[in-house]
Amino acid sequence: MVAATALAKAGRRVVVLEASDTIGGQARTHEFAPGFRAPLHHDTGWLPPNVMRGLGFGIASTTPDVSVSVAHDGALRSIPTDAARAAGVIREHSSRDAGRWPAFARRLSTLSGFLGALYQGPPPDVDAASFSDFAALLGLGRRFRALGRDDMTEVLRVLPMSVQDFLEDELETPWLRAAVGAGGVRDIRQGPRSGGTSFVLRHSLVGAPDGSVRARSWWRDGPDAFVIAVEAAARTAGASIRTGAKVARIIVSDDAVTGVALANGEEISAPIVLSTVDPANTLLGLVDPVWLDPELLRAVQNIKFRACTAVIHFAVDRLPSDATVASAALASVVSLSPDLDSIERAYDAAKYGDVAAEPHVELSSPSVRWPSLAPAGKHIVTARVQFVPRQPRDGPWSDAKSGDLADRVTAIISRTLPGFAASVLHRAVLGASDFVTHLGLTDGALTHGELTLDQILFMRPVAGLARYTTPISGLYLGGAGSHPGPSVVGGAGWLAARAVLSPRAKAGS
Repeated sequence: MVAATALAKAGRRVVVLEASDTIGGQARTHEFAPGFRAPLHHDTGWLPPNVMRGLGFGIASTTPDVSVSVAHDGALRSIPTDAARAAGVIREHSSRDAGRWPAFARRLSTLSGFLGALYQGPPPDVDAASFSDFAALLGLGRRFRALGRDDMTEVLRVLPMSVQDFLEDELETPWLRAAVGAGGVRDIRQGPRSGGTSFVLRHSLVGAPDGSVRARSWWRDGPDAFVIAVEAAARTAGASIRTGAKVARIIVSDDAVTGVALANGEEISAPIVLSTVDPANTLLGLVDPVWLDPELLRAVQNIKFRACTAVIHFAVDRLPSDATVASAALASVVSLSPDLDSIERAYDAAKYGDVAAEPHVELSSPSVRWPSLAPAGKHIVTARVQFVPRQPRDGPWSDAKSGDLADRVTAIISRTLPGFAASVLHRAVLGASDFVTHLGLTDGALTHGELTLDQILFMRPVAGLARYTTPISGLYLGGAGSHPGPSVVGGAGWLAARAVLSPRAKAGS
């Protein structure tokens, strides 16, 4: 929708084709029980300033009071977003960590801010074949030098690290490490001891408010506020939007796009096709392989998707009445793994195709943020569960396995939120197979390709396709599988639209 708005505002004739009956993809809410609507993600993402300026509107947001909470000894330890208040809470457990906390939170913000600057432009072109490409590389160098010597060293030191190594250098309190470090394995099949998870942590904090070590701000008017706003902007700019229009094939002739064929047999002529489905679905599923080099096809086939996240929505008739469980905690991120070793053990099971007896669970209550999502007096609790393989070693996923997972997660939540199991009215389990069926995601991967070190920046989705163009003239990639990746709202779509409108693209059209 962001790409469509950008192109329509530039005077292009745009048709948006959406396979589902509603737009929004992963950002939309769905009703999982009568009167209960839930978003798929805890995090509504970060809307980059350049996208806001280009679209001509902003979305009001709310800063969380609590950055993250973590289960420890049967209770919740909540870390306020305000660094000074957080240090006061931490001091009850570790004077050393409390003293280091403000500077620690500030460094996380600084390094995430550096990524945020990179994310507002296309990835660097390491070949620098033109003056404009070389200028972009110089701009990247200036941003890097602007960090100062200490922070430049910190970037080079920590981004390739495992999040566990990084946090063991910084903090001595195990539950505090767990509260922060769980952000380093979000939606990827990697444990906290895996290299590059320190980068994932910082990626998840791009755009987060100062002092926050986990939660970003959320849209004030609802989880789908941006979807509603950008749809209106696209229509106002002149874009036509068709739902229930599944693309079956991208039509190519003489190495150039000529249009698309829909599943109903209709063909639509167009000299430009900008795809925001994942790169494997686009290049392996919609394009005849005769138009692509075998080496490129092999690289796309080797993109790591590896779905690992299940989502369980609970409709409950009440939230915990325990005074120690504040609504501010449930509005934000609650991590139920008390230490990083627990998360690593959950990952170890997934490596062999199993779901751990104690999977890593994070939860929130979106109805605390947005009461209209549930009937009056009732609430939604959403649990994100890692690591859940799409194809378990003991046979295909089934309703029985979904029920067993839901029972297991309910028991884990009940240890920290007493009475939770008795409050559940309905539950809905969504796993990788559901994400394949309902969202069209390769392997059910919510990321459109994991944020491993070999799948970021100029290597996302693969080397040679990082700047939104493809070897097929007129075919562009603009989804989360491209730079800057998932949870950067409209980032790839905006940059792909700029690539379409660039003088170089015009010269080649």
